[in-house]
Amino acid sequence: MLDEVIEALAIRENGTYVDATFGRGGHSAAILSRLGPSGRLVALDRDPQAVVYGQARLQDRRLQLMQARFSDLAGVLDGLKMGRVDGVLLDLGVSSPQLDDPARGFSFRGTGPLDMRMDPGSGVPVRQWLIEASEDEIARVVKDYGEERFAVPIAKAIAARCRRDGDSALRTTAELAELVAAVVRSRQRGAQSGRDPATRTFQALRIFINEELDELARGLEAARDRLAPEGRLVVISFHSLEDRMVKQFIARESGRDAPRDPVRGTPLLVACTLRSLGRLLPGEAEIARNPRARSAVVRTAARL
Repeated sequence: MLDEVIEALAIRENGTYVDATFGRGGHSAAILSRLGPSGRLVALDRDPQAVVYGQARLQDRRLQLMQARFSDLAGVLDGLKMGRVDGVLLDLGVSSPQLDDPARGFSFRGTGPLDMRMDPGSGVPVRQWLIEASEDEIARVVKDYGEERFAVPIAKAIAARCRRDGDSALRTTAELAELVAAVVRSRQRGAQSGRDPATRTFQALRIFINEELDELARGLEAARDRLAPEGRLVVISFHSLEDRMVKQFIARESGRDAPRDPVRGTPLLVACTLRSLGRLLPGEAEIARNPRARSAVVRTAARL
């Protein structure tokens, strides 16, 4: 949804923008193409591979690209001696290069080390956490972050495998995917959903090990605080947990969740900071071109 996202940002030629999830630089390149000589773009990514790639791909004096989480937005802007910005883009979740590289351990399609860290230099691989976690902890993560109805039996199977094999357990993504699939298929009674049985479990573990929802909460607040008046916040989400958080954040900040004045209809006892500009969904042409976009939701808000 590149064109729709760039349109939603309402780019001003001499404005200052933040692409808080650089990835492979598609959005950043499009933003730069709309900026004039005095425009500026700050791009962040917590994945060091993305930063190295971007520094080689986009060599532009208007671009500042660095490794950072988007929850670090305020600190990054302070370090660059930059105040408010005219737009912030958050493209949530895992990037296609991360999914497509088996060595990163994100995908159940293929075989690689069970890692899942967006920044391999920080935190622990998901395999290590699974070996050390209790059955109840695993079940909670799979249920809360994957919305998986078979979370308890999946957790029971994982914990049993880890007890049996110890430090040799779950060395690859394929081993975990096969274990989860066996549990799910034994309970689906032949039903075929069209989705790989390991999808929700892998999603849950990835979100948990990278603290993605905590990052999103902090990133939304940082973006709100640094937007200039009429500056745009554009968020692309790919699953219901993310989209629900973004929707509720914009509703709260726009006063839609606040008590209303019975006469004027305006919010009471709330300082409104944003106004919602609605949501966009991918069209048929976009899904045909990029099947991974089928679950995307784009929400836009403007700073009051």
